[in-house]
Amino acid sequence: MPRLTRLTPDTAVGASRDLLADLVSRHGQIGDMVSTMAHSPAVLGGYLQLSRAMGRAKLDRRTSERISIAVQALQGCGLCLDAHVSAARVMGVDEEEIERAHAGTSADPAIAAIITLALEVYREPTSITDEQVSALREHGYSDRAIADVVGLVALNILTGAFNLLAGITPGGDSGA
Repeated sequence: MPRLTRLTPDTAVGASRDLLADLVSRHGQIGDMVSTMAHSPAVLGGYLQLSRAMGRAKLDRRTSERISIAVQALQGCGLCLDAHVSAARVMGVDEEEIERAHAGTSADPAIAAIITLALEVYREPTSITDEQVSALREHGYSDRAIADVVGLVALNILTGAFNLLAGITPGGDSGA
């Protein structure tokens, strides 16, 4: 049961009304998470900006979806986890790799290393070592791709934590 109500362009006020009206005009509909985030124009605006920015991340989508699966499996947001698993499937990530991502790893050593980094960013960023970053570079990751992991984890923390707080669960429409 949702803890916070959904807003629409008619029920939102101020900046949130404008943001929702723009989203509805461009996309036709908005999901539960976005319409509920509208209670805070700062949260909604920040989410939209970070989401757009991460769309330009250097990490390929198949890798970023596996990172998101690993983070959401740990964080516990079923709505986000379902959305990222679905996206991974659409991109051709096989079921074994999806299960590995749930467990925080991959059969591909380079992807396993970047997932490990993401989980350390989530859990304990002070544990990240120079050797770990050097190993990521040896796997072919650029400094930009490595830095993008922080933004991707931050986006997952924001969406997952918001959905958990707001009581938004799988079964409604997805805004994650």
